Amino acid sequence: MSRMAATRDGYGQALLDLAANEKVVVLEADLGKSTKSLHFRKEYPHRTVSCGIGEQNMLLTAAGLAASGYVPFASTFAIFTERAFEQMRNGVARPNLAVHLCGSHGGTHTGTDGSSAQSIEDLAIFRTLPNVIVLHPCDDVSTRLLTNQLADINQPSYTRTARNKTPVLYDGREDEIEIGKGVVLQNGDDVAIIACGVMVSEALKAAEQLADQGISATVVDMHTIKPLDEDLIGRLAEKCGAIVTAEDHSIIGGLGSAVAEYLSSNLPKPLERVGVKDRFGESGQADEMLELMEISSPFIAEAAIRAINRK
Repeated sequence: MSRMAATRDGYGQALLDLAANEKVVVLEADLGKSTKSLHFRKEYPHRTVSCGIGEQNMLLTAAGLAASGYVPFASTFAIFTERAFEQMRNGVARPNLAVHLCGSHGGTHTGTDGSSAQSIEDLAIFRTLPNVIVLHPCDDVSTRLLTNQLADINQPSYTRTARNKTPVLYDGREDEIEIGKGVVLQNGDDVAIIACGVMVSEALKAAEQLADQGISATVVDMHTIKPLDEDLIGRLAEKCGAIVTAEDHSIIGGLGSAVAEYLSSNLPKPLERVGVKDRFGESGQADEMLELMEISSPFIAEAAIRAINRK
């Protein structure tokens, strides 16, 4: 059995990794325990700014720090990062300041907190902003490595992490993780399943179900939503001729939309988007939510067959 871990733990670990860089500072909005920035705060209280329940204030404080030569990492729940969208837009993205925002507990997989706490639009929102890198890693190892890489990139970013534990895929494969590069986890010729976050492990399960039916699927972890790895998508479209995207996010504006935009402009091929279908979530256990939203592995497998039938 593979190790299980939450992506938010990878974020917390990365902050400790980065502490050797004196310019790295951490900001939190009363949720350091949940986003896992508390480990940094405990070790480096003088380099941690507690902004209370003031996300807009946190983003502009981070912008000021970035403008002064610091490398700020700010975190809260994904749903609360949306409260600071205007500050992210005008205070961070427009002047292109390297503020790194992390939204934890994103998507319906968050579960029991209900629809008011389940951000299904965060990736779409931040993807619309010029200069902003958008990441949604699938395990703690890739989250840690990507967060570490952000410290060297002189532009703003948004990373979505999750509360619930998911299978760890990158133990021993650390050198494959790079911002802007999708990772091919398994190769197949009939269909390509491109997933992010919690859906990567679901996509691998779907590929097993398809294999039982004699269908071979490529599975890709597209941890970077922006900039999208268009070269990889182009190669997969040519090789497989049919694509499925899978995300715990609205099918409007997220990974599915990003892939659709590329395909429609460059290489029109059948695409099926698995994601939350223009509705809000509800309260339920994590796995119940994947079933309810029709985004768990059997639904990905069904989408793959639909895409193949459209070739």
